[in-house]
Amino acid sequence: MASQDSAGWVGGERAVRAIRSDPGAPVDTTRWPATVPAVEQLLCEGLELPAGLTVLVGENGSGKSTVIEMLAEACGLNPQGGSAAGRLFRVRDSEPRAGAQLIIERGPLRPRWSYFLRADTMHSLYTYLEENPNPRRPPERFHELSHGEGFLQVLRTRVNQPGFYLMDEPDAPLSFTACLGLAGLLHDVAAEGSQAVVATHSPIVAAVPGAAIWELGDWGIRTSRWEDLHIVNAWRGFMDDPDLYFRHLLAE
Repeated sequence: MASQDSAGWVGGERAVRAIRSDPGAPVDTTRWPATVPAVEQLLCEGLELPAGLTVLVGENGSGKSTVIEMLAEACGLNPQGGSAAGRLFRVRDSEPRAGAQLIIERGPLRPRWSYFLRADTMHSLYTYLEENPNPRRPPERFHELSHGEGFLQVLRTRVNQPGFYLMDEPDAPLSFTACLGLAGLLHDVAAEGSQAVVATHSPIVAAVPGAAIWELGDWGIRTSRWEDLHIVNAWRGFMDDPDLYFRHLLAE
């Protein structure tokens, strides 16, 4: 798949230029996670990673989360979420542990900060952050916030400088207005020199100006335009005539 450049890393450089398959690690395409087309493509062919913001879009089961977790592991981040320094943060292992089969081709500039925001482990991450406070930060009480407010607090305090960011469904707990704020944040961090890969079900996040859009499905991974995405057309159809959808749904 051809790369798609966008304004991002200083001087047009990228923290991660590409993810390559390891020639010394043969891929068994009959075993999960390589049975997922997007994962098979990543493991067998690798991917060029654009500068700026890359958005992964697809149905449940298309491999978005698995691809993000593999990138986190390959890049040296905790695949369960958090920063590279947060290796002690653990929940029940559920990752495919296939990131070790990938080789990261890095750019000449190493980011001073990297972070993986993973929606399904955030409650445990809140506990870890509260029990292992950073002495340079004021006391944080994530469990006293709503789920969405906790997400926003992590975004404000951990995604606030040029770096390399991975996010798995950061829109999950957010309202429409808060999701617009997330889109604005992603645009700003990319414009300021960050590189970010975000998996989402939100057409708002996918619409961030300048983002490269990758759609995952039975075909694997392909570039797409926002107006051609299934989620965009599905939401448009539902908003135009929700009764039509419910007539079919309730009839079944």
